[in-house]
Amino acid sequence: MILTVLIILGIVIGIVVLIICVSLLMAAILTTGNRRSLKEGFERQKSRYDTRYYEVLEKKSYVIEGYNGYEIHVQFMKNTEPTDKYMILTHGYMDNRFGTLKYAWIYLELGFNCIIYDIRGHGLNKRTYTTYGVYESLDLCALIDDTLQRYPDLKVLGAHGESLGASSSITALKYKPKIDFVVEDCGFACIESVFREYSHAPQFLISLGDLGMRLRYRLSYRKMRPIDALPGNKVPILFMHGGDDTLIRPHHAEEMYEVTEGPKEIHIIPGGTHAHSVLGAREDYKKYVEQFLKDIGIIHV
Repeated sequence: MILTVLIILGIVIGIVVLIICVSLLMAAILTTGNRRSLKEGFERQKSRYDTRYYEVLEKKSYVIEGYNGYEIHVQFMKNTEPTDKYMILTHGYMDNRFGTLKYAWIYLELGFNCIIYDIRGHGLNKRTYTTYGVYESLDLCALIDDTLQRYPDLKVLGAHGESLGASSSITALKYKPKIDFVVEDCGFACIESVFREYSHAPQFLISLGDLGMRLRYRLSYRKMRPIDALPGNKVPILFMHGGDDTLIRPHHAEEMYEVTEGPKEIHIIPGGTHAHSVLGAREDYKKYVEQFLKDIGIIHV
């Protein structure tokens, strides 16, 4: 009898240990993907469009303190014409600051200085796990505060984000940062939905990933929901999303568009795949941004 109980207890303990190990492995897979170096990131952008505009700009690099003392590497790109308008651009998962160059030209042409940076765990920053907007949004808030203090001539400040950068920009809104508008491109409303829609892994592994995040990082999918920052939000938001995006599907933008309460506009770009809308519809993309900024009174050209 005692032997039977011990065998059953051993089996149960073994199953529990296996579940914990698999959940921790899933959490690691979901939060520590390969990241491009700055050189790889720039060469990738250079192979897809003309980056010469960036190479001739006056630039300044510096480091700020993000959430919980984490150091964030930043680069300021000065407009060739004097301006009091500034734009912070946030890249996506596994990319780096150079991933935002495909958008920066728009804001430079519309009369903004541009600030690009590496999100935590990426680029020149110390390697760490990704929190899908939880800590990244707090880093962005720190950068917003730093920008407001660093550039006393600033009169207008906007934020543009792509994918994880877009979701981080939306999540940041719950902290009421002093920004005038957000352009959100292909971000997720809820990361769990992305994992379940895109992953070919069994659904129970996705659930174990949530358990692993709770055990390993004291985080969970329920905290990784940018859409929860939008009830009551009054900051103007332009939502952009590729119609053929199969990684983060267009319904994420549509759901967030419905929830936010400030001035808003949405464009689903026909044929656009994930984070490629601006490459396939360059002039239309600029037109949408320009018209939105006119509509909310940011520019008057």
